[in-house]
Amino acid sequence: MKRAFLIIAAALAVGASSCKKYLDQVPDDVLTIEDIFKSKRNTDNFLANVYWSLPNEFRQRFTGNQNSGPWTGASDESKYTWSFNYTNNMTTGAWSSTDGNVADYWTNYYKAIRNASYFIQNIDAANPVEVTAELRRQYKAEARALRAIYYFFLVRMYGPVVLLGEEPVDLNTPASELELSRSHFDSCINYIVNELDVAAQDLPPIPPSDEWGRVTSGAAKAYRIQALMLAASPLWNGNQDYANFKNPGASEPLVNTAYQAAKWERAANAAKAFLDEYVPGTYDLFKTTGSDDFVAAYNSCRQVMTTEWNKEWIYGRSNSQSYMRYDRTPFHAGLPSAQHGAGAQGATQAIVDAYFMANGLPIDAPGSGYETTGFSTFRAPFDNTARTTFNQWKDREPRFYVGITYNNSYWLFQEGGTPIVTNMEFNGNSGRSQSTSDVSPTGYIVRKDVAPNDNDRGVVFLRLANIYLDYAEALNEYAPNNTDILKYLNLIRERAGIPQYGAGTGMIPAPASQEDMREAIRRERRVELAFESSRYFDTRRWKIATTTDNGPIYGMNMNANGADFYQKTLIETRIFRDKDYLFPIPNNQRLINPNLAQNPGWQ
Repeated sequence: MKRAFLIIAAALAVGASSCKKYLDQVPDDVLTIEDIFKSKRNTDNFLANVYWSLPNEFRQRFTGNQNSGPWTGASDESKYTWSFNYTNNMTTGAWSSTDGNVADYWTNYYKAIRNASYFIQNIDAANPVEVTAELRRQYKAEARALRAIYYFFLVRMYGPVVLLGEEPVDLNTPASELELSRSHFDSCINYIVNELDVAAQDLPPIPPSDEWGRVTSGAAKAYRIQALMLAASPLWNGNQDYANFKNPGASEPLVNTAYQAAKWERAANAAKAFLDEYVPGTYDLFKTTGSDDFVAAYNSCRQVMTTEWNKEWIYGRSNSQSYMRYDRTPFHAGLPSAQHGAGAQGATQAIVDAYFMANGLPIDAPGSGYETTGFSTFRAPFDNTARTTFNQWKDREPRFYVGITYNNSYWLFQEGGTPIVTNMEFNGNSGRSQSTSDVSPTGYIVRKDVAPNDNDRGVVFLRLANIYLDYAEALNEYAPNNTDILKYLNLIRERAGIPQYGAGTGMIPAPASQEDMREAIRRERRVELAFESSRYFDTRRWKIATTTDNGPIYGMNMNANGADFYQKTLIETRIFRDKDYLFPIPNNQRLINPNLAQNPGWQ
């Protein structure tokens, strides 16, 4: 059995004064800051404190101080029913720099950065009897990698940030000495990349003692790729809209607005080096079996998420303390609690339409076989029998059935003698007549990554499929004729059980131009990484969110029964402005530090 490296700091407060708060938890209050490194137990606990700020993506019904993000609900993938979810503020343009949710991410990540710096500066003084030189080296590398990862999280949300350097900020430092300016975006990326390089040298490829959740060399190098991909993408590579994005009183912008193809090359080289070093020895695409090829592909694409720490997982959080199982389980009126949920994270019609057909073609491609109306008898790969199915949902690719609970679909987990079939029509077992709040807002429910039990299971942040798609994307931008583009794109499609691109029998003609290939890669990424906190950041770094995240969001007609339910229905009209590409810098931080430039368009 694989052991999780438990992030045990739930009871240990993390903050600018986290050392003191951590010490306050010790019986009799006799421990001092100097005592932290006198025992391995205390050293381990402090390092766990640094880990604690890693995002908990299974808790996206909450945001901010829950260490979770609004990434699926604030993208064009899904919508939450509940008004308290902060994504509803973001998608209606009702968020601001004074909101606590905006400030929480900034504050939490900088607290973690400070704690990591303190640990790095002091770990060499740890008790050599209990904390050996080898452990000190590894622990320092873990803290260094985590610090760089937290900076990456900040940069992809807020853009260029303040780099604090190696010395942790002293708690007694006067505010006037902390009025630091934001660093150039490229300086932030280079710092992150260099720190991850240094950390990787002293990190093992596999967590010691199978303590999954610890940072490894592979995780450090995978985040290095993420940082380089961000820097190469249109939002930060040649974006003229940021020509006046400057620090107060500065003449030079915080962003290089001249396009540089070399940034894509750098990202591609980093991805290729990762693949050469770690595949297939350390990581590999997860595959399993089934009653036929279609079911095997379905099982592989489903279980890659639910089988903890399989060979495709590069990094993730070890314990999730999740509400996701409830949020993605339909209401199922009258059923026992295990199969009775809220079903309140609704998938959008946009993501439903994004999945390919079983023949590997997009639904709008000639010859796809997609039908917009009518019903057929169809057996889904998760079902034990054929059922009457709306034609839009039959003969779709396996990943569609992994990702979407649709009307009249067989539920993943069965209890009792009567089959549990989800019905979201108005009078159905999961319809609006059953509940005013615990109901899908769209007539679809996100199904991906729903496991029998969510208690403290791991959640993946990065898996090998991400790196394959990163590599294909970066190559296409600077070397569009490189054969590795199709190779790695096809590896994803092969595992997904759909025809590959190429000239062979049973294949689909390869995209003919760089632009067509770019679109193919983006389509593949959208469905392969659906509901994995990728789409939100992808549409922003590609600078297409003003199209994808602005305007009408559709679903089924939740106020109707029978055939009327299946009418494409406007759910809401979203608002996305140019300023929404970045989170605003929290207002309270700018009141403290007048040298902290606000992001473009925000007050």
